[in-house]
Amino acid sequence: MFRRAFASQSNGPCTKYMDVTHADCTNPPSGSSVAQELDEFKMTTLGTYVRPPVIFCSGKGLNLYAEVPVDNHGPGTMTRYLDFAGGIAVNSLGHADEGVADIAAEQASTLVHTSNLYHNNWSGRLLQRLAELTRQFGGVGLAPKTRLDPHSWHLRGFLANSGTEANEAALKFARKVGSSRSTSPASKTGYVCFQNGFHGRTMGALSVTPNPKYQAPFDPLIPNVRVGELNSFENLQSLVDESVAGVIVEPIQGEGGVFPADIDWLIALRQRCDQVGAVLIYDEIQCGLFRTGTMWCHSEMPIAAHPDMVTMAKPLANGFPIGAVLMRPEVAEVVAAGDHGTTFGGGPFTSRIAHYVLGRLSDPALTENVREMSRYLVERLERIQVLFEDMVDPNGLRGRGLLLGLQLKQPDLSSKILAMARHRGVLILTAGQNTLRFVPSLTLTKADVDEAMDVLESCFLVARKQQL
Repeated sequence: MFRRAFASQSNGPCTKYMDVTHADCTNPPSGSSVAQELDEFKMTTLGTYVRPPVIFCSGKGLNLYAEVPVDNHGPGTMTRYLDFAGGIAVNSLGHADEGVADIAAEQASTLVHTSNLYHNNWSGRLLQRLAELTRQFGGVGLAPKTRLDPHSWHLRGFLANSGTEANEAALKFARKVGSSRSTSPASKTGYVCFQNGFHGRTMGALSVTPNPKYQAPFDPLIPNVRVGELNSFENLQSLVDESVAGVIVEPIQGEGGVFPADIDWLIALRQRCDQVGAVLIYDEIQCGLFRTGTMWCHSEMPIAAHPDMVTMAKPLANGFPIGAVLMRPEVAEVVAAGDHGTTFGGGPFTSRIAHYVLGRLSDPALTENVREMSRYLVERLERIQVLFEDMVDPNGLRGRGLLLGLQLKQPDLSSKILAMARHRGVLILTAGQNTLRFVPSLTLTKADVDEAMDVLESCFLVARKQQL
C-alpha cells in the first residue's frame, strides 16, 4: 500500500510517555463532582455506549479538556487530551473554531428554523456550493476542474440531519429510480452491499451493514439484500443482477477496518450497475469532503468509476448535525414531491454553518496540509511497523490522506493500545478486526503528529513488556 520510507533508526522507540499520566484509567474518587455527574448520567442515559470515566467540557483545535478530580471534595483540575479521533472524523477544523462559532452565533440570532414548508436563504446556497465545488474538484460524473454552466449539469441534493439519514434517503431514491428503469418494477427491489461496510444503525442503513453484532438483535431487517466482497471480481455479474435497484459501497471502508476499494473494481461495479439499471451509491460520510486530500474520495478517479449518488455528513458542519445526498440529474429527475422528507434537515442555521465550513475545507492551503501531514503521519506509522514488527502487520498500513488504519497482529491488542494512549493523553480509534484508526482534524500540525506517535510508541513498548 505504502512505499516504506523508514528502514532503520539509530534511536529506539520513544519512552517519554511510558508512565501513566492521566487519571481516567481508574474511576474518579467517590463523592467527587466527576463521580456524581457520571452516576447521574448512568441513571438517566440509555447504555448504548461504553464510555471511559472522563467528561470533556471544552476544547480548542486538536485539544480536548476534561476535569480530573484531585480528591472527593470540590472541583478538580483540568487535563488536556490530544484528539486524533476528531469526533470520529467530524471535527475537520478542530474544536471551538472561532469562524464557526461566529457564524453560529450570528445565524442563531437571525433565524434558526422555518421547516421545509418554506424556502430559506441558506439551504439552496449550501447545495449550490456543493455542486460548484464538485464541478471544480471532480466527482459524481464530472472530471476535476470541469467548468460548466450550472444549468447544464444539474447536480442536485437533499439535506438531512446525519449520515445514516443520508443513506436512508439514498436507498429510497435508488429503489424508486431502479423501479422506473425496469419493465417489472415489483421485482426490482434488491440492494447490494459489501463485507466490512458500515452505513448506519437505522433499519434501512443497518440492513446494508453486514455485521452480525449490529444486525442480529434486530432481525428481520429489510429483505432482498445481498452481500458481496470488496474488490472481488468473482460473481460480480450474479451479485448485481436485474433484481437489484441499488448498490452501496464506501470507496474507503472506515468502521470496517480502513479498506480502500480498487479503482478497477469500482469501474467494473459501475459498468455492471449500468448494464442492469441499478443505482450506484458511494457512502463518503467518512472518506469524503477533503479528508483524503480531494473533495471526494472519487474526485480524481476516472469518470467510469463515479457513482450516481454520494452521501456525506460527518465534517460537513464541523460537529453540527447534518447529512446530505448529492446526485446526478438523471437520478434527481425521478424523485418527486412527497417521496421523502425531514423536519430539521436543511434548516438555515446548520446550512449556513455548513456553507461556511465547505469554504474553509476547500481552501488550497488546507488541502495541501492534508497531503503533507498524511505523508508525515505515514512515515511515523511506518517507523512503528519496523520498531514493533512483532506486534504490527508489516502490510497493515492502509488508507489515504488523513484516514489511515494500522493492522495489529495479536487479538484485542488494538483496544489495549487505545486505552493506553488515552491514559497518556491521546485519543485514537479502532476499526474492524484489531486495527488502529487515525482521523484527526485536517488542521493537524507536525508537532501534533510527533506527540501522538511518541505516545503510541510508548504504548507499544508497555504492551511488549507486559507480554514478556
